[in-house]
Amino acid sequence: MDRENGPRVPARFPGGNDAKAEPAVPAQRNGRTTAADGAGERPADTTGTTATASAGPPSGGGLRFGVLGPVRAWRDGEPVPTGSPQQRALLAALLLRGGRTATAHELIDALWGEEPPSQALAAVRTYASRLRKALDPKVLVSESGGYALRTTALDVTAAQELAAEADRLRAAGDRAAARERLAEALDLWDGEVLASVPGPYAETQRTRLEEWRLTLLETRLDIDLEVGAHAEAVSELTALTAAHPLRERLRELLMLALYRSGRQAEALAVYADTRRLLADELGVDPTPELSRLQQRILQADAELARPVEEPAPTAAPVARPAQLPATVPDFTGRAAFVRELGARLATAEGHVMAVSALAGIGGVGKTTLAVHVAHEARPHFPDGQLYVDLQGAGSGAAAPETVLGSFLRALGTADSAIPDSLDDRAALYRSTLDGRRVLVLLDNARDAAQIRPLLPGTAGCAALVTSRIRMVDLAGAHLVDLDVMSPEEALQLFTRIVGEERVQSEREAALDVVAACGFLPLAIRIAASRLAARRTWTVSVLAAKLADERRRLDELQAGDLAVKATFELGYGQLEPAQARAFRLLGLADGPDISLAAAAAVLDLPLWDSEDLLEALVDTSLLESAAPGRYRYHDLVRLYARACADRDEQPPSGKEAALSRLLDFYLSTAARVYAIERPGDRLVDHLEPTSYEGLTFTDRHEAQDWLYTEAHCLLATVRQSASSPSALRRGVDLLWASLDLAESGANSREYEAVATVLREAANKAADVRAEGRAALTLAYVQHVAGRFDQADGHAHESMDLAAATGDDLPLCWAANALGIMALYQGRNADGERFLTQATASFRACDDAAGEASALCNLSRIHLAMGQTDIAVELAQRGTAMYDAMGHALKGANGRYALGLALTQSGQLVEAAARLTEAFEVFQDSRQRLWEGMSLFRIAEVDIAARRFAQAASHSETALVVLRGVGGEWRRGQVLVVLGRALSGIGQHGRAQVCWREALDIFVELGSPEEAQVRALLLETAAA
Repeated sequence: MDRENGPRVPARFPGGNDAKAEPAVPAQRNGRTTAADGAGERPADTTGTTATASAGPPSGGGLRFGVLGPVRAWRDGEPVPTGSPQQRALLAALLLRGGRTATAHELIDALWGEEPPSQALAAVRTYASRLRKALDPKVLVSESGGYALRTTALDVTAAQELAAEADRLRAAGDRAAARERLAEALDLWDGEVLASVPGPYAETQRTRLEEWRLTLLETRLDIDLEVGAHAEAVSELTALTAAHPLRERLRELLMLALYRSGRQAEALAVYADTRRLLADELGVDPTPELSRLQQRILQADAELARPVEEPAPTAAPVARPAQLPATVPDFTGRAAFVRELGARLATAEGHVMAVSALAGIGGVGKTTLAVHVAHEARPHFPDGQLYVDLQGAGSGAAAPETVLGSFLRALGTADSAIPDSLDDRAALYRSTLDGRRVLVLLDNARDAAQIRPLLPGTAGCAALVTSRIRMVDLAGAHLVDLDVMSPEEALQLFTRIVGEERVQSEREAALDVVAACGFLPLAIRIAASRLAARRTWTVSVLAAKLADERRRLDELQAGDLAVKATFELGYGQLEPAQARAFRLLGLADGPDISLAAAAAVLDLPLWDSEDLLEALVDTSLLESAAPGRYRYHDLVRLYARACADRDEQPPSGKEAALSRLLDFYLSTAARVYAIERPGDRLVDHLEPTSYEGLTFTDRHEAQDWLYTEAHCLLATVRQSASSPSALRRGVDLLWASLDLAESGANSREYEAVATVLREAANKAADVRAEGRAALTLAYVQHVAGRFDQADGHAHESMDLAAATGDDLPLCWAANALGIMALYQGRNADGERFLTQATASFRACDDAAGEASALCNLSRIHLAMGQTDIAVELAQRGTAMYDAMGHALKGANGRYALGLALTQSGQLVEAAARLTEAFEVFQDSRQRLWEGMSLFRIAEVDIAARRFAQAASHSETALVVLRGVGGEWRRGQVLVVLGRALSGIGQHGRAQVCWREALDIFVELGSPEEAQVRALLLETAAA
């Protein structure tokens, strides 16, 4: 909203001056609700907030007016002068009468009340005359000794119609559209209503319109809770209850939002705070509605925890998933198995859950049979069917908690309601399925342990499981061993794919083909599909091509080798270049591979590589996971590697292919690092590469690449641990990709890979690589809040770097040791290490590193109470970053500067610097520092006694830091949130936050334990 030109007004102003005001939603700016607006605070009090708003004058032609803020007028979008405060009071009095005539006496009473000046009537006439000239004689008319304004182009009228439309939409069940209309209505408010307008009439209208705004706001929050947005509403309601502590409806909504967010103790604390406040201030008890809500929360009422749109468990489910893959149109044979499994599934209705587990070699048709049976059993499971490929045949088996998250979403559970732990997800999954009749198909399972959490466990549901192993340890399961097809079934399948006419004339050749396929369904389908796609081939030609495969067919008797032999049928038909691509691409460990990475493996141009990959897709030996990305089925990948071991000549070609892939990732990651951190010298100290990587035009494109390739990149790094010639490049790739350590989503995988590389370097006696790997471990452990471990690895890195004369890691290690000393309260050590780091970076001509050390040194001096020095050091470091155009690290500088300015009492500037840092971190996907910036802004808010804003920022920080930053940082945020809640009188919630923080600090043995105990004692004494 533009604070000079006024609020945003719809281009069309509705008519109907007597439209009844309806509840609406709070002002939305750029898709976010500002806590300050929601709490009724004025724009002048928004220092330190992270959300801003901007809008211009109303669009469209004609004369338009606004009173939901300063009294203003526009003609064709341009401001019209409205005169002195008294003249604006006259204009407001006429506008708010909806076109009705106001007598001179009424206007005098509106402007001056019971003590008008002696020349009041003359003044009214003068004001009216001036307004008529400024506006339009046809708009301001004289009637019966009074005046009237003939216009409906008023922001209040627009808000009334938008709110009425929202009410109609809500009644029709379209809550999302209702919320949008309400947002538009409340966006018309621009600060204080009738700002600076004097007189008793203006004061009355100001109170009325502000009350209306709050009613609209409560309605919008009610809609939020109806649609399950309870977690998002907590911070806004916290600020609102602080601004309007006696408004019980807001307290009621806050209690409900907290309860639905799993924060029962805080919800009850809100009630206790409210009861105490009402007794102290008004001498009354809470309303019956609020008291009933407290009782329902105490009783853990299941209905209360369910949003309006979510049905009860006994009602029709929110969602009926239908996830089964399509059954093949040419499904053949297996009649006995279909009857047996179908009968088993039919018994699930009204009985103990049925579990059937199909086992057999790869390619035997387990999935095809299971999908076909599941489709036939659908009438027995009207509440839905779930499906997942558990990828159990390879090393990257799907984690049960990940699968449960996907299943819960498919069953209609909101993301915010899905817990983190495996046990909690499994419990919620079983509860969600209770009373429903759902079939779950768990395909390609690794073992019984993987699928146990995924079993429904209730009568009426059933599970079908496929696996390469017999699940004898799966209690109560009906085990089915699936063998190859009979010769008759195999010939029937071949005929259905190829066509009756072609097979009938060459029946013996067709029998030879299916026999050569070992009667394995996947092998038959591959062979028949290739024949069907080549109209010039005869069945005899295909049989002749398969005749030399006797040795491979013999391998069908050797367990997993049978699958490889089946795939050999397709592999043997490939052109030499296609076969080479198939072998080499299977060497990469990532879950899939991009076209650019595949081109590096093959050492071919992109377009040639794409032709080869698409040819492999056509033969079903490769899958197209997405445009430009490819993946192997896990068993096919194993087969491809076996082919590479057997066929790749010279054998060094395999190592060369993986070396090119590592070079591609290292070169590209270095460019990502350089574009995000201009002037940083790290890229000059990385291992040289012989294969070029990708180039980027902007930092966002570079970031997109890094996070898209995260799993593949880290898999390549891990793979480098087994090759002494690749180890150093793998470590440097990990170092150059350190953004992944801060992202949250990839931090654990990053740490696991760093650990593997450090151990490999130690085993290989590569001191330089070991030192750098230890440095990456120190970095990711710092991000995770495990400061003792980080300190140990930083010391290790420093010693190893000193032994090899590896200058840059020596600088980084000293910097890291200084940071760890800061967190551990060893300020003298921190000053020594960071002074060393500053000098070392300067000696290496690394200005970015020097700036980092200066900003960290600023924090040491801040901890020692030397505020002026801290501010000066942070300013120097930030200026160095800015001179290099280093936006990301410049945000780190502003973060340090914001801390120093906060402690020095320069709160306005501190909030500005921290907000700038927050915006850069958010844009750069640095979740750790995004959350920590919000936390520090909350500290500024507390220092400025803006407790409602502090609570809002702290709540948001907790959400952002979920899964990253470690428990110590979470404890710090909880302490500040408690202070903010205490500041707005919500002492019960404050104590809940402090007790949680105390548990964290006690477990960690952190010195902050004493501070939190003091806070709890102080609150208890009060």
